[in-house]
Amino acid sequence: MRETYSPQEVESEVQAMWKAGDVYRAHEEALDAEGHPKPKFYVCSMLPYPSGKLHMGHVRNYTLNDVMYRFHRMKGYNVMTPMGWDAFGLPAENAALSKKVAPAKWTYSNIADMKAQMEPLGLAFDWSREVATCKPDYYRWNQWLFLRMLEKGIAYRKTQIVNWDPVDKTVLANEQVIEGRGWRSGAIVEKREIPGYYLGITQYAQELLDDLKQLEGWPEQVRRMQEHWIGRSEGVTLSFPYELRGEAKLLNVYTTRADTLMGVTFVAIAAEHPLATYLAKDRPDLQAFIAECAKGSVSEADMATMEKKGVPTGFHVKHPLTGEPVEVWIANYVLMGYGEGAVMAVPAHDERDFAFAKKFGLPIKQVVAVDGETFSTDAWQEWYGDKTLETHLVNSGEFNGLGLHEAIDAIAAALEKKGLGHKEVKFRLRDWGISRQRYWGTPIPMINCPHCGPVPVPDEDLPVVLPEDLVPDGSGNPLAKCDAWKNVKCPKCGGDAERETDTMDTFVDSSWYFQRYCSPDCTTGMVDKRADYWMPMDQYIGGIEHAVLHLLYARFWTKVMRDFGLVKYDEPFKNLFTQGMLMAECYYRDLPDGHRRWYYPDEVEVQYDEKGRPVGAISKEDGKPVVLGGIEKMSKSKCNVVEPRDIINKFGADTARSFVMFAGPPDQSAAWSNSGAEGTFRFLRRVWAWAYAHREEIIAAPAVEGYTGEMSHEARHLRREIHSALRQAEFDYGRMQYNTVVSACMKMFNAIDAFKGDETAGGKEALKEAASILLRTLYPVAPHITTSLWGELGFIPLMGDIIDAKWPEWSEEVIKADELKLVVQVNGKLRGSILVSAEASEDEIREAALANPDVKKFVGEATVRRVIIVKNKLVNVVAK
Repeated sequence: MRETYSPQEVESEVQAMWKAGDVYRAHEEALDAEGHPKPKFYVCSMLPYPSGKLHMGHVRNYTLNDVMYRFHRMKGYNVMTPMGWDAFGLPAENAALSKKVAPAKWTYSNIADMKAQMEPLGLAFDWSREVATCKPDYYRWNQWLFLRMLEKGIAYRKTQIVNWDPVDKTVLANEQVIEGRGWRSGAIVEKREIPGYYLGITQYAQELLDDLKQLEGWPEQVRRMQEHWIGRSEGVTLSFPYELRGEAKLLNVYTTRADTLMGVTFVAIAAEHPLATYLAKDRPDLQAFIAECAKGSVSEADMATMEKKGVPTGFHVKHPLTGEPVEVWIANYVLMGYGEGAVMAVPAHDERDFAFAKKFGLPIKQVVAVDGETFSTDAWQEWYGDKTLETHLVNSGEFNGLGLHEAIDAIAAALEKKGLGHKEVKFRLRDWGISRQRYWGTPIPMINCPHCGPVPVPDEDLPVVLPEDLVPDGSGNPLAKCDAWKNVKCPKCGGDAERETDTMDTFVDSSWYFQRYCSPDCTTGMVDKRADYWMPMDQYIGGIEHAVLHLLYARFWTKVMRDFGLVKYDEPFKNLFTQGMLMAECYYRDLPDGHRRWYYPDEVEVQYDEKGRPVGAISKEDGKPVVLGGIEKMSKSKCNVVEPRDIINKFGADTARSFVMFAGPPDQSAAWSNSGAEGTFRFLRRVWAWAYAHREEIIAAPAVEGYTGEMSHEARHLRREIHSALRQAEFDYGRMQYNTVVSACMKMFNAIDAFKGDETAGGKEALKEAASILLRTLYPVAPHITTSLWGELGFIPLMGDIIDAKWPEWSEEVIKADELKLVVQVNGKLRGSILVSAEASEDEIREAALANPDVKKFVGEATVRRVIIVKNKLVNVVAK
């Protein structure tokens, strides 16, 4: 055994041993020592995008996963934890554009780099199950299931209004539109209606909502976010009649506030609404406004906050109940993609309509009243639109006096009688548009024929393989210019045709990869029966930023697979854990040209006050001040990333792992600290030094299990300390509070290090047990040093390799104190303490307290009137 702790040597040796034994390969038929099937446990972290660089934030995430794997394996589970790569997407195209290389080359290079960076951490990944979503053997099944959904009407094609960059010739997400311009080209973004493919997630909206009740192992916050996103509402679809060219037509709107129908003072329609297009034919002012709206966002969130703009059309529709004329306005806050592109405007009871009406001087008619509240059009009051208040209708004719629900029922019935409305349940959730005018993604398996229209690619021709040698040049999708790939024969008529050049949204790739991990080598389908063994997943770990879209799409995709008979479960994830971010100090300097330069920590010298608090910093380069930017999420853009290689080279992987667990509760953000990492390294070094000094003693000592001989007070006290800490650590492992697990291990070691009773009765046995419990408790967090010391201290012949050693069991009998330390007061003031047997009677406790020299001194010549004993806590001597 080495005298001093060398983490690099220890970790290299231990990892070589793990690799040689292929110890992390998961098998469905795993048996316990008695030959019985082990219960399974599937733990998985959300797969990363292969950006090329790991930082300590990644280390924290994957260590959480790894700790859970090792703990459950020791508890007797058959555990699997795989890893893969979310390898398609826009970042690869952007990198390829700047580096003038194919996205495939950049992506595969990054995957290799990131695997190499993960390896020194000793993570327990089963790499035999590795998945890369950009590989044809994976994305062929995206295509296959898409075609099945197309056959069943779950997938379909329709036109969509999108943000279009006329320079990059591509669709932009809402967040890529900055002040009306494309984030990369700077071109003025246009709204454009183009065809695209959709997945009918709304067909599953009610089930997705109902099944949230099953997900008791999910954070309540995430369930609420999904519930809000699905957004079930009960309302009324109603129609405003009008005539156009002598033909009767209806303008349809959906509202959850049918009780306010008598307060409608205008109707607002989207700029893309067919009625708006018709009315603008001979109106240059309307045409100009519609053109202006075409440059705006298609985001519902942006609609709520943007400046309200609109123009009157001079055209009127009829109120569905009164028949009175209601003017139609074209407004920028109405989206064609939501509902039918029209809203009934009730300014008195809708804040958005109120702001619009105030701006343009439109009528504001109160129809809802609350007892004790006064209505005014001077300013918006929250109660005007509050559905939770006890309201009644006013200024509503026959409906006056009705409460909210009675009014909705009565108005809905009146509308239905006229054939102009009906009750309807709707969802905020919209169908999932998966078409992307991008190259680096799953090809949509459709062929566009001038005679037959869109034709599905036959199953026998799957996968439609994406060419990997194309290099984007910023002028649109390279697939559209790749004739060798694009030009094909129509499968239906045999004529000349073209492949669909849109690719699938990358959320498709991440919607089922965790199921492919279960049977990654299956060639006959998406999954096989092995998925029914491992799924549903027992623990999913990932960031809160994925709470809605990724998790919702994964739930939807699973239900579709179930309905096609591919899997037998309704929900993919039993438990969800959303980890906090790792933060680090950042430093910057504002430059004269308006840009901000960020500095790496090793580029600055921090200045501290007399209490050790940072008060300033200077650049080592020029000695001039830089700004302390505070603690921020680790990111390359702010130069505050801490790379694992640097920490591992200096302190070792176990220090990196232990500190990111010790830094704070895993579900909360935590700050990286170099001094904290150094402190963790010192702890591990002390454990090694102690083991080296006591190795012969530990090896020679008999095992304490089953020991029935005499045991000294010192030995019993050590066992009590160790078992108490073990009980707390086991509880904290179960609730993923790994920061306090590390604390418990430190407490164990301090008790072991302070133990001086090894020559007393049972002392050697107690010490050996304590060492074995410490190593097993610390092992999931710091597996290399504990694996090495487990062998060096002779535990393998007794209990096998630590990776499969049984989790230690704490004993209530051992924890139970054999002696009690009681504080003693004299007339309510603390004067001393006594040590008594845990079984001592009150008479024995009274006698010991009165015999204590300190008590005698403070009682003096006074008479003891009473001795009050508070069980297991204190004794109060009352003397006068």
